Amino acid sequence: MTASATSVSVIICAYADNRREQLHRAIASVLAQRTKATEIIVVIDHNMPLWAFFFATYPAITVIVNEGARGLSGARNTGVRRASSEILAFLDDDAVAAPDWLEKMLPHYRNPSVIGLGGQVLPMWQVDRPRWFPEEFQWVVGCSYRGQPEKVEPVRNPIGCNMSFRRSIVELTGGFREGIGRTAADAAGCEETELCIRALQAIPGSLILYDPDVSVHHQVTAERAAWGYFRKRCLAEGRSKTQVVNAVGALDGLSSEQRYVMRVLPAGVLRGLGDAMLKFDMWGLARAAGIFFGLGYTTMGYVGARLSRPRRQA
Repeated sequence: MTASATSVSVIICAYADNRREQLHRAIASVLAQRTKATEIIVVIDHNMPLWAFFFATYPAITVIVNEGARGLSGARNTGVRRASSEILAFLDDDAVAAPDWLEKMLPHYRNPSVIGLGGQVLPMWQVDRPRWFPEEFQWVVGCSYRGQPEKVEPVRNPIGCNMSFRRSIVELTGGFREGIGRTAADAAGCEETELCIRALQAIPGSLILYDPDVSVHHQVTAERAAWGYFRKRCLAEGRSKTQVVNAVGALDGLSSEQRYVMRVLPAGVLRGLGDAMLKFDMWGLARAAGIFFGLGYTTMGYVGARLSRPRRQA
């Protein structure tokens, strides 16, 4: 492996006081890696008391404030500008990386065509997993979902909780687009989707891989296990998809979604109905309904944002 492919900066972005314990665990999981990171960068998003606490608590790592716009995109870009390594790995503040996370990630970058990598995100339910919650919609809580690859395969984009890129690619594309993505007040997403599409458009023949063995665990709070959050997150995802399409075009912006809607979701509905009729698991009906309503809410968010755009322009 080349020297550049062994040099990795891990970037963790945080904003919330009530997630301090989760951030401690995220940092500890990176410090415990079998393959050590060159540096760990924690970016605090417009919360000076939180920055002061972690700056004093971890003198051996880099703790900085978000110098960009409030939100995850600005925080990630701040971390990228501070990082010194060729490989940039991103971990959420409420996630815990497996001890071999970096060990299994870095060998993929021996292939010069690989510009990015994502891995499996396993849910850590704070409460019992709701029996109505369809696995096809685990992206709602930031986790891997049914329909993703089960082996190493090229993908359009990874889940933001567990992803890495070559630094040169992030710089070439101009970084994460501010104005797209999550803030403390909004459950939106897709900033990593938009960046990946621009990167693949800019470098024909390049690859972004998904390796399920490159894994992290992501905490799912009781709030996120509720139906109200499910609905809110689906609507926000639809709005975010509108921004992606406006930025990169519908052909690339909705390429993965077409397969998901045409193949993965119908199979999930049939699976839920089969669980109810063949296994006498009546919650299968609820899971099938969850898929139906989840798609409906996401579509509502997308269509509503598309229709409101001409009015805003006018």
